[in-house]
Amino acid sequence: MDTLLIFFRKAAPSAGQPSRALRLMLLTLILFLASARAFAGVDQKYPEVRQYFPAATRFGDISGTPPAAPVYQGDTLIGYVFESVMVAPVPAYSGEPINILVAIDQNGKIVGTKVLEQQEPILLVGIPVQRLYDFVARYIGRHVKDKIVVGGSSSPGTVKIDAISSATVTSMVANETIMNAALEVAASRNLVKAQGHAAAAKATIRTDFFQPTNWAGLTGNGAFRALHLTRDDVVKAFAGQPESGLADDPTAPVPGQETAPFIDLYYADITPPSVGRSLLGDEGYAAIEQTLQPGDELIAIVANGIYSFKGLGYVRGGIFDRLHIMQADKLFLFKDTDLIPFNDVALADMPPFQEKAIFVLRHGQGFNPGTPWTLQLLVNRQIGPLKSIYSTFTGSYEMPAAYLSQPPSTALTPPAPAATGVGTAETADNPLWVQIWYGRRFEIAILGIGLLVLSAILIFQDWLVKRPRLLENLRTGYLIYTLVFLGWYSLAQLSVVNILTFISSVIHGFHWTTFLMGPLIFILWVFVAVSLLLVGRGVYCGWLCPFGALQVLIHKVAVALKIPQLEPPAYLHERLWAIKYIILLFLFGLSLQSVGLAERFAEVEPFKTAITLHFLRSWGYVLYVAILLGAAVFTNKFYCRYICPLGAGLAVSGRWHLFEWLRRRKECGHPCQLCAVECEVRAISPLGPINYNECHYCLDCQVTYHNDHKCPPLVERRKKREKRPGPTVRPGFPTPATQGLAGNDLSAETAST
Repeated sequence: MDTLLIFFRKAAPSAGQPSRALRLMLLTLILFLASARAFAGVDQKYPEVRQYFPAATRFGDISGTPPAAPVYQGDTLIGYVFESVMVAPVPAYSGEPINILVAIDQNGKIVGTKVLEQQEPILLVGIPVQRLYDFVARYIGRHVKDKIVVGGSSSPGTVKIDAISSATVTSMVANETIMNAALEVAASRNLVKAQGHAAAAKATIRTDFFQPTNWAGLTGNGAFRALHLTRDDVVKAFAGQPESGLADDPTAPVPGQETAPFIDLYYADITPPSVGRSLLGDEGYAAIEQTLQPGDELIAIVANGIYSFKGLGYVRGGIFDRLHIMQADKLFLFKDTDLIPFNDVALADMPPFQEKAIFVLRHGQGFNPGTPWTLQLLVNRQIGPLKSIYSTFTGSYEMPAAYLSQPPSTALTPPAPAATGVGTAETADNPLWVQIWYGRRFEIAILGIGLLVLSAILIFQDWLVKRPRLLENLRTGYLIYTLVFLGWYSLAQLSVVNILTFISSVIHGFHWTTFLMGPLIFILWVFVAVSLLLVGRGVYCGWLCPFGALQVLIHKVAVALKIPQLEPPAYLHERLWAIKYIILLFLFGLSLQSVGLAERFAEVEPFKTAITLHFLRSWGYVLYVAILLGAAVFTNKFYCRYICPLGAGLAVSGRWHLFEWLRRRKECGHPCQLCAVECEVRAISPLGPINYNECHYCLDCQVTYHNDHKCPPLVERRKKREKRPGPTVRPGFPTPATQGLAGNDLSAETAST
């Protein structure tokens, strides 16, 4: 259009009488293009919406709250189009929401659906993605206020839609995504009457109330609810459905076993101290409470029977696909990172259960402990290699009122004015990240002390390396601190995913609050960034990585047991270095397309299994970690040297560091090879220089550098010095040995080099 304006100006003075017609034509064309640009709407981005509204003459832009694009026929509004991720993002199996294009008309009827983006791993291992496309198409013609039941059995007032076979979680998330988003847009535009939320104020747990009780008391007052299923109950639920044909199918009828238990399951919200402390004991409850953030809820589930409530999601390392919670039409899923080990029970009268688990409902998901909720147990029947059917069994739950502080209804009462004065960091008036930092102040303090100690080690390293025994004890103790406190207790293991997420946020929009939600990770990254700028990657890899610390400690034990050590030849060693950089480039390329996809492939890092989940994963993940730790027995830090993409990312980031605090001599490499041979990660070249891209800053080479009984140049100087005739000593004067002059000479010679 700018080009046409320039042409119009140039042509006007010399065109004569015909130029008026030409100018008029050009002006008409310019106005047409300008109007086309002004009236361009959502149909320019998604042409398929024209099929949803054949009578439409104009599509607007996505705007408003929640965001939606209006659709017009002339001047009459006939519907709306929107992306579900902008309205009601629901984390799916991958941890990322499924983005669905939804169109509704003025009557609240869904007239179009299309999957725009999904990252579901279940659709990458044999289930065609077309199944998901077909599933969302079944919602066309449904009303936004319909009660949709995915799979299972329909009941009066509900509409049943068959789930995607073997992808039940994905089906349920897609259902909630479409229906929640459609209802929210319709209600906001007054197409349907909004549902009342008069009593939506969130109840709070009475943390100051503790009344010890036993198992009989917890089950008697409703704190623990039960879901009992017999084999006959399950057989009846699958009546008329295809048979599995498998010999070990738990849902198949077994003569004489009709009343045998299929599963005896008990469930409870154990966040109230009266429930949690009674169940776990004071120490167990306190230990779990320290890992929680404000607003987290603990759901305990125990069961006996032939059916496992953990299910296939536990094997995959993703979502537990057999257990869900529904509250006010909102679905809550449990990921493997939400699982807390549950072994010790403090209740003497509690019967033994073969399967126990505690799950965390994370803060920010909208769960209200004071509102009744429903536990859903999905029972699967496998009827083919990649096809299964299931039936859903439910149990209701309502927390005993004695454990809650219910706020007054806000239907008619306006909110009370904020109190004046100074509040605490844990009040709800503060940003969420402030509340999280306040809640984890103990861990932050211990981390701060640990980083101060490490800073002192780095600053005074020249003094420490002259005291090898002290340095060795200090380093071993620090590695234990890193593994136990930073890793297993605080779960502060950095990952290459952190780097990829940071790069993605810089590209697509950076927000500090996103990173402030994890205080320990944030503090560690700040410290690592400073150390990268100063001396390179080695500080984190050598001192602050929990998995690296685990490998070093295992290797120390192996050396103490005199287990033979294996080292690849020099030429192979240098080529194996490249593997971790190739992995990093691969993950970075994937993250440009999808951070969620890159995160799944980042399972090449064993950190999640060995550190975050304390080895409580399926056997495949544990076997992978066992192989890496087994390699560390024979080759120190095998994973760190050759595979770790996080180490590669830090090496790239710290390549242009400012200082080189590790001292070298002119004899290093010519002819002395001692440090190159002894380096625990072989980061010292046979020619002498230290490769800071691979150095883990263990300081062993500096111990040798100052040891005049080990470093060949110093050994030679010491021997020459010892051969010199001693000075004549006059009575009353100290000898050089008693005065320490030999040490001073050595220090002077060392400084001169």
